[in-house]
Amino acid sequence: MNKLYFLLSLLCLVSTYGQSAQDKQLEKKLDELLSSKFSKLEPGCEVLVAKKGKIVYKKAFGSANLELNVPITPEMVFKLGSITKQFTAVAILQLVEQGKISLQDSLQKFVADFPSKSKTITIENLLTHTSGIKDYMQIDYQEPNLERRDFNPTEIINLFKNVPLEFEPGTKYKYSNSGYFLLGYIIEKASGKSYKTYVQENILKPLDLNHVYFDTSNNLIPNRVNGYRKEGTTFKNADYWSMTIAYAAGELISNVEDLFKWNIGLYSYKILKKETLEKAFVPFKLKDGSVTEYGYGWILKNLNGIKSIEHGGAITGFLTNEIYYPEEDVFVAALFNCECAPKDELSVDIASLALGKTFQNEVKVDVALLNEYIGTYTLSINTKRTITIKRENEHLIAEISGQGTVPLIFQSDTKFQFKNILGAECEFIKENGKVTKFNVSQNGNFEWKKNQ
Repeated sequence: MNKLYFLLSLLCLVSTYGQSAQDKQLEKKLDELLSSKFSKLEPGCEVLVAKKGKIVYKKAFGSANLELNVPITPEMVFKLGSITKQFTAVAILQLVEQGKISLQDSLQKFVADFPSKSKTITIENLLTHTSGIKDYMQIDYQEPNLERRDFNPTEIINLFKNVPLEFEPGTKYKYSNSGYFLLGYIIEKASGKSYKTYVQENILKPLDLNHVYFDTSNNLIPNRVNGYRKEGTTFKNADYWSMTIAYAAGELISNVEDLFKWNIGLYSYKILKKETLEKAFVPFKLKDGSVTEYGYGWILKNLNGIKSIEHGGAITGFLTNEIYYPEEDVFVAALFNCECAPKDELSVDIASLALGKTFQNEVKVDVALLNEYIGTYTLSINTKRTITIKRENEHLIAEISGQGTVPLIFQSDTKFQFKNILGAECEFIKENGKVTKFNVSQNGNFEWKKNQ
């Protein structure tokens, strides 16, 4: 996926009446940023920024339907992908408050025939991606076009339940959609209702979320945008996937304003007690005492002293991001209707403008040292993946195989990050006076060896 192209222009304006001078300046900067990335003839996005509980920016860019030339408007709804996990996690925590389940209950209590493999897998392990269960969306199934079929939850569980655990539960963090698929099934078993009915009755209706829907292809859903992918320079309709496969891990669709209402609703403590919600925002601690960046349904970050509670999504035809900065009380939502969208880079740029802060501090590195880093590096566990480091004036850029180019931002003479790719800590390593590799730490440690 090329993270660096997008040529798009502004389609939708909102009134600036009542805005502060600061908010007007923010609007101008966001307009400039987003209008430079999107054109009305290509897929686009929907963006909302709120401060202190008030929406200060809500606009849409690009096309909702390339074949009909329909522009996106801020009310339109997008597939959310993994942002759905927040709703699933809250449903689980509600059942905990009701005394119907415990976070320490074993998976087998609700899925009796799920092989234990002599290991205890708890509901908490499923919530925090520490179960060791392989992601069912990463398994190479033998049956072709499996994604086009409709399934009930038991049928999907049967597809992956016998796959060996990747690690002992509670010892590692590895993102797995399987955990949240199983949580949806547990909600059904514990509540006696379908996942859809439970979420509608206990979350959507109480919070008046009238633009959050369960994505069913056959149903008519108002203001649903089309999703796209890109082959070279050509846009294509997104591949069809049955949303019964996504289920509790990624089935919902919404617009940016209802995501903001969702965030406000959580902090009203109407559907979940304050003490329960606060536990969801605590990073999970592994058995060795190390701490992950995941709580119960949310990713928890602290970058350059800026704390965030967030989650993104990626599903056929769509990319999404929802971020809340609690100390600043700033909320950002961005929904894109193409798999090729530069979601992470734009989300960082939008948030930086909204906060008036930078996430990545940069130091200047001597050009002679930069020259030592130039070269092609190969991922040690997958030799088909390469990163070529080149110099542009007094900076370095990385050509990432299959993903375009991105600048390097140095924090010291050896340590660096990729611009607008947060959470990836990288360092060049010298051995016997020569640069031999660089290491990347992001949800695991990865070694990129320099081709000699």
